[in-house]
Amino acid sequence: MSTILPLSDDKFKLLAKELGLSEEEVMRQSLRTFLERKLKEIKAEIYLIKTKYMISSIEEFEELYKEGKIEEKDSFEDFRRLDHLEFKKEELEKILEELK
Repeated sequence: MSTILPLSDDKFKLLAKELGLSEEEVMRQSLRTFLERKLKEIKAEIYLIKTKYMISSIEEFEELYKEGKIEEKDSFEDFRRLDHLEFKKEELEKILEELK
């Protein structure tokens, strides 16, 4: 479990100064690092679902339903979760691109 350090404005300014960065740059890099970690978590979960069904895309998952190769009642939650994760992944990638 990580410890959250209280960081007052003065401490934050001092930290930025010690790092030789502007406060804005420290915030931007912090946000970027946080979002990159979240993106890795999302990609890992996507990988687990895709591996479980031996698929490479949400479209392929949908095709399995249409072909009757998997039962919706047994996999609908994974399908819904994968669709949501793919959306979140795309959104995070867009934000990270803007932060470059």
